[in-house]
Amino acid sequence: MVAVAACGGDDDDSDSASPTTTAATTTTEGGADGAAVFTSACGSCHTLEAAGTSGTTGPNLDDVQPDAETVEEQVRNGGGGMPAFEGQLSDQEIEAVATYVAESAGS
Repeated sequence: MVAVAACGGDDDDSDSASPTTTAATTTTEGGADGAAVFTSACGSCHTLEAAGTSGTTGPNLDDVQPDAETVEEQVRNGGGGMPAFEGQLSDQEIEAVATYVAESAGS
């Protein structure tokens, strides 16, 4: 199981939106920027070269190379020492950061 930490954000109950990805960011129609969410909420624990982070508490995501579904499940439900962040991050933030990590890890 992959541990992906995320903290902060709002509890936005609006419907999920499909993410739109560019080379630098992953932004959902609801406005969540996956790169920004990762950098501010996950980078202190995780290494991800594309984000310029070098956290050492959680796994190095460049080495693990998780898919978006795995990241999303881990962020929502926690596990393996990571708390759940569903309710702390909006659905759009979770989807955007999951897509960003999956597309950026190992690149």
